[in-house]
Parts: sequence; structure tokens; C-alpha cells
Amino acid sequence: MATVAWRRAVMCLSLLAALSACSDLPRGAAVEREIISVAEGETADFAVHPVTRDFLPVVADWPLTGARPLGWIPASGGARTQVIAAGDELALTIWDSTENSLLSSNGYRAVPIEALTVAPDGTIFVPYAGDIRVAGLTEQLARAHLQDEIDRVVPSAQVQLRLVEGRTNSVDLVGGVGAPGAYPLPDRNYTVLNLIAQGGGVQAGLTNPQVRLMRGGHIYGTSVARLFENPGLDTLLHGGDRVIVEEDRRYFLSLGAAGSQSQHRFPQDHVSALDAVSIIGGVESRRGDPGGVLILREYPDSALRADDSGPAQARVVFTVDLTSADGLFSARNFRIHPGDLVLVTESPVTSAQTILGLVGSVFGLARQGASLTD
Repeated sequence: MATVAWRRAVMCLSLLAALSACSDLPRGAAVEREIISVAEGETADFAVHPVTRDFLPVVADWPLTGARPLGWIPASGGARTQVIAAGDELALTIWDSTENSLLSSNGYRAVPIEALTVAPDGTIFVPYAGDIRVAGLTEQLARAHLQDEIDRVVPSAQVQLRLVEGRTNSVDLVGGVGAPGAYPLPDRNYTVLNLIAQGGGVQAGLTNPQVRLMRGGHIYGTSVARLFENPGLDTLLHGGDRVIVEEDRRYFLSLGAAGSQSQHRFPQDHVSALDAVSIIGGVESRRGDPGGVLILREYPDSALRADDSGPAQARVVFTVDLTSADGLFSARNFRIHPGDLVLVTESPVTSAQTILGLVGSVFGLARQGASLTD
């Protein structure tokens, strides 16, 4: 029996040797040296750059890939009064106590004139006074201007004015808040955060909520967190603006010997390589190589440069070594781009450990067979 067991052990060892020579043992991720060796070949169509302290200033000048960043409008001061605009409605009440007034009839001292819509040229029509321009004026200035014009016809009359904002003096809060809808501008000092607060605040559960401001055929964007951190960016709203609050659509991918292999949303405006490793659940302790974290990125051909001002090839692999102090510090300052792939490679010793474990099992079986024959 012992002889048979040892023959089986020898056969298993021979099989294991053949398997290890062919490198056909199943693996869930590439080994870093395999990818690097391909890049060093003459036919490699990608470049490899280690993420180090010296390399960080170089890659910082390279263009951003993935989703195109949107610009934003900085804040500016405005008066705390409303301005009349075309499309607004005005309600006039003209008081006149004199007998035989042009405006009032017997027994009535007040003449209401409702629903006076400001014309596209900024004027309203008032009987006996004609077309009077009011656009661009505050409610108080418009009342005084109307009073002057009516004094020419009825010197004893007194004018009251009430403004009902129209579409050009209101903004739309489309979504991502508790109460979306159309909101009138209370004054010229009404900001994006004022509108979001009036709309019930940002909906819970949105990952890194983003603000999109649509104005004049252009779209501007930033994050809610950035507005909170920089009050100078809380821009003033204009009549007709549309504001949308939505989840950050940017993402990166993770594959290989990572804690999770999935698509991950950006939880903040900027995600570093170290942030990304944490988000994906770290490096798998049993088979991952902390010294072989790779970040795969593809640049457009327009970004390619012959010098260090841009990548030399469209496909680039950045290598991160989390086993060294320089690699860890550099990973904290290396920025992940939308669409990047974070690939955690397998440790080069994983296959050898698998082989040794199988060999140990074979020798264990052999010893069990030998003990049975004793």
C-alpha cells in the first residue's frame, strides 16, 4: 500500500510540475510583472508610469479624461429689491378725490387697473397717460415714475403699485429637492443656495449632489459641497434660470484581486488613488498584490505630446506601490479620472503558494497511506 501511495504522490508531483510550467493554474487577476513585460516589448500599444513623488507634477499637467468639467459663475452682489421685467404683471390703483375726475366716476375715489402685463419693449399702457416704460425699475421707482406721468393728466391723483412676477422674474427648480417647482425671485440678491433651501433642501441619498444651472443656452455646474465650502461661488440667480440638483454621474471601475469588482460613483469632487483603493474595499489579503495596483486610463489623440506636457501614448497604465512610503504618499495625491479602471493584480507568489499547498496535501495522503500499512 505504501508503494502505491508513493507512486500516486510522484504522479501528482509530476502533474503539478507540468501545470506550474504551463502557468495554467486558474487566477482571477493578472500579475503585475506580466503587464509590465508586455509594455516593455516593441509592439506594446500602451505606456507604463510608476506613481511617484517625482512623477506627480508631470501628470498634473496632463488633461482630464472622462466627463468634461463644467464651468461655474462666481457670485456677485445684488440689491435686495425686485426689478420689473417684460412679462411681469402690475396692478395699479389710482386715487383721486376731486369732482369730475378723468379717471374716477361719481361716488368712487379709487380706480383699480388690474393685470397690466409689461410688454416686450418694457412698457405698460395707462389710460390718458399712454405707454410708460417701467422695465428695469424697482417697484418703488416704477411707482414714482408712474406718479410723475399721471400728474401731467390728473395732478391730484395718487398712485399705488403692486408687482406680480412673471416668468422672466422667476426661476425653475427642476429636481433633486424636496419641493421642485417655479419660484419667484424675491429680490436681486437671491442665490442658488437660497433657492435650494426654499425648495426643501437636497434630497437624501444623493451621492455627491451636483448643481446644474441652465441659463441662456449654456449649462454651468458644480457640487453642493463646493458651494458650501466657498460662499463666493453661491451665484445670483436671474429670471428664467433653471436649476437642477442631481447625483454625481462620474464613476470608476475596479477589477482583479480587489475587495469588490464593480462600478463606483464618485463620493466627492476629487478622488485620489488611495481613496479609490479604500472605496473598492482594499487589496484582497489572500491573493492581492499591494505593490501592484494598476490604474488604466485612455487619453484622446488630441492630448498626446512628444514631451512631458501630455502622454506619449493614448493608453496609459499607472502603477501604484502601496508597500512603500513614497507610493502611499504619492497615491494620496494622484487623482482618479472618471472612467478609470483600478486593477489590483495578483501576488506573484500566489501560484507558488497554491502549488506548495497541493504538494503538502499529496504528502499528507502518502503519510496516511504509509501509516495504514504499518
